[in-house]
Order: sequence, then C-alpha cells, then structure tokens
Amino acid sequence: MTNQSNDGLNDQNEATKIRSEKLQKIRQLGIDPWGMRFDNHQKVEKVLTLPSIPFDDNPTENVRIAGRIVLRRVMGKVHFLHLWDHTGRIQVMIGQKQIGELGWKLAELLDLGDQIGIEGVFGKTKTGEPTVKVLQLTFLGKSLEPHPEKFHGMSDMEYRLRHRYLDLIYTPETLERSKQRIVILRTIREYLEKQDFFEVETPIFHAIPGGAAARPFITQHNALDIQLYLRIALELHLKRLLVGGLERVFEIGRVFRNEGIDQKHNPEFTMLELYQAYGDYRSMMDLTEGLILSCIDKLGGGYLRPWGSKQVDFTPPWKREKYADLFLQYVGVALTDQNAVVQQAQKHHIPIENKEHDVLVHELFERCVEHHLEGPIFVCDYPAALCPLTKRKWDNPAIAERFELYIHGMELANAYTELNDPDTQAETFRRQLTGLPEEESMAKMDQEFITALRHGMPPAGGLGIGIDRLVMLLTNTQSIRDVILFPLLRPEQNNH
Repeated sequence: MTNQSNDGLNDQNEATKIRSEKLQKIRQLGIDPWGMRFDNHQKVEKVLTLPSIPFDDNPTENVRIAGRIVLRRVMGKVHFLHLWDHTGRIQVMIGQKQIGELGWKLAELLDLGDQIGIEGVFGKTKTGEPTVKVLQLTFLGKSLEPHPEKFHGMSDMEYRLRHRYLDLIYTPETLERSKQRIVILRTIREYLEKQDFFEVETPIFHAIPGGAAARPFITQHNALDIQLYLRIALELHLKRLLVGGLERVFEIGRVFRNEGIDQKHNPEFTMLELYQAYGDYRSMMDLTEGLILSCIDKLGGGYLRPWGSKQVDFTPPWKREKYADLFLQYVGVALTDQNAVVQQAQKHHIPIENKEHDVLVHELFERCVEHHLEGPIFVCDYPAALCPLTKRKWDNPAIAERFELYIHGMELANAYTELNDPDTQAETFRRQLTGLPEEESMAKMDQEFITALRHGMPPAGGLGIGIDRLVMLLTNTQSIRDVILFPLLRPEQNNH
C-alpha cells in the first residue's frame, strides 16, 4: 500500500512539474497564462439551442464561449476538447489550419482543467455531434494541478467533499443540487416579500446564547475582554424588532451548535426564522404550507416527489394532528398518565432517573411516534413544559400553541404562538435554568430580552425552517453534507 501511495504521489508530482513547464512555455509565446478580460461570451446551454448545420454545408452561426477543458483528444492536426461551464458542456474542434501558427502552439500546451475562451462557428460533425469549430483561441487560466482523468477519482465521497470545486465540475448532481438550493432560497425571499415581510440581519455574536436548547461555540473578544457565543438561534433579536414595530420580519442566516454530526445535523447550518405580528401558530401553518409549495412550483416536477425509496405527496392541504392524539395512537397510553408513561419508558429501555414527566413523554414520542410521521404532517399542541418560549392555550395552560412539521420522520419546521407575557417568560426561564451547567445555552437568562418584552411585544406567530433539510427533501438528498457546499470535516491527515 505504501509503495502504491508513493507511486501515485510521484506521478502527481511529475504531472504538476510538466504543467508548470507548460506555463512557462505559454509565457514564452507572449501570452499571459493567468488570462484576461473576455466579455460577452455565451452560456454553453444557450449555444446548444442554436441550429446546428453540418460543417460540410458551411454553417454561419458565430459563437463566443468560455469555460474549462474537461476532456481532450489529440488526433493529429485536430484537437477535440469538451469545454464546460456551469450550464453544460460542448465539443470544441481546434484545427491547425483554422487557428494559425500561434494558436496551434498554444493548443498543444493545453491541459485538462485549463480555462479558455473561443470564438468560432457552431455546427455539427459528420457523426451529428454539436461542435464549435474554433477560429480564435484565447487562454484564460492555467491549472497547475492535474484534474481527474475521465472523472476517475470522483467516486470517493470524502475526496469530493474535500475538493468540492472538483466535485462541482465533474459530478453533475452536485452542481444541480447547488443550483436548486439557490432557487429555493431566492423563492423563499420572493414569497415572503410578497407577504410584506422585511428581511433583516441580526448579530452572530451573542453575549448570552438563547432561543434554543443547544450547546454553543464559545469565543473571546480581545478588545472588550469578554466571552461571546456564536448564535444558536435567530429568535430573540428578531422578537426585539417586533417590539420596535417591524410587524413582519425574517432572516435567513447561519446558526452554530456545538453538537454531533450525522446525516441530518451539521454544526453550522442555515435557518429561516420569521415573525408575524398579530398572527399565531395557525397563521404559521398556512404560511409554511404556502412557502414550501411555492418552492416546489419553482423547481418543477409536481407535488409527488421521490424521497429515497419512498415518495412524499405534497398535495395540499397537509394533515394536522395533535401531539396527544399521536402519542396515544403509537405509544398506547395517554401522555397525562404518569405511571403508564414510566412503564412505557422502561419497556423501551429509556432511562427514567431524575427526569421530568414531560421529558419522558417527549423521549417516548421521539422513539415511538416520529418514524410513523410520513407527512407532510403538522404535529400541534405540545406539552407546555417543552416549550419555554411559547404561548399557552388560554383555556388549557398545560398545552403550548406549537407545531412541528414532519416529513418521513424528519422535523422540518417548528412554529409557535409567541409568548409575549414578560412575567410568564421570566418565570419560565427561571424554572428551566435551574440546575443547568454554565456551558449550556439556556443557563443564563437574557434579561435584555425580558426588558424588551416589558415594553410590549404584539401577539405574534413565529416560524423556523431548517433550510438544509428543506433542500434535502426537495432534491431527494439523504445526507445534509451533500446540500451544504462546505460541510464541516475533520482536518485532513498529512501522511507524507
């Protein structure tokens, strides 16, 4: 294994050396190997829609394109290349007669991964291949490292993640997912702006982490000599804006949680959070359904969409079920029956020592209920003890006006009727903070937030959607790291 590894490294070093020598030869031709301005080039996908007349019939469709060489075949006095840009790839034919002496010398120095601009005539070869016959060649940038030959080497997932720039070039699915994510984000913004929401930005550094129960990342501000936390949620600052009179606000931003990594979790991820004055959690259900359906409409493909070996039917209206009813259906006991809940927890090997009743209830819910929630299904009316930032039902304070949206057992959205009573909020915080270690996110009360509430926050609905999970579901992607361009990875070990 060691000899094979060393041989591979030696081959790569030799290939890199040859490319560096070619770079010097390009310089000697009087050409800047790092390129120049190349305006008004056409996208490959647009060129491919043009009429392609056989070259024997003298086509006259002039084109100008730029891109990266991803395939190269040398056939005597003709070079065939595949030129790639983010919209597609196209065959390019460079002939010694058409390109001139300088152009031909440059063509012979080209490598996979180099970037070029070409002007030429678009037609098709005798085999019917749409092709650009090059009349002028412009060098736009040298690749000093070898690219994967004919896509070899791109099957290793860790290699692709560590070399995402190559993954985008040589794995069409990765590029397409990235584009679909951009479309989804753009559609969310357009939808919310039509609903009169303002997009805002709130701080990433927090003096006190709050808005969720999660372990934060801790950092130090040297000038002020204070400890700060990377935000774990967007919630508390957005609610301050409700107090300030911005009745509909949203933010799409990064949040950071110092926790595990798996198929559904990355320590750095993207959240949409929004708040609507004079709404409630039912308003948020309508908004959530409309927003996600607008993304599906924009992507195309209809409401019946694949998810692994299964399907998701997004056809509205989506189901709405109560937490207590689902608990009774799948756990088999009422969530208010404390003895029965303890017995069920023991049956499912869930530790019960020093746990509040509602904590046991929710662990049973996660164990026994969630995997049944194929959805889309809004699970409504949670036990109040689980929801410290949520308004209680007026006629039943044991129930919080909260929903979570589930699709195939995965939580996608979380929404509340927001708690705007400052005294109840402060008491809820106190009760939840009791006994928590200092490093936990909820271990300090955000007194400034309580003070803001005391100045009067309107009744409101609030919603959070995990953007990465939404992209996963709408693009049929099973791992969160495949929808994040640069997911967190362990530092690469250098064995050389």
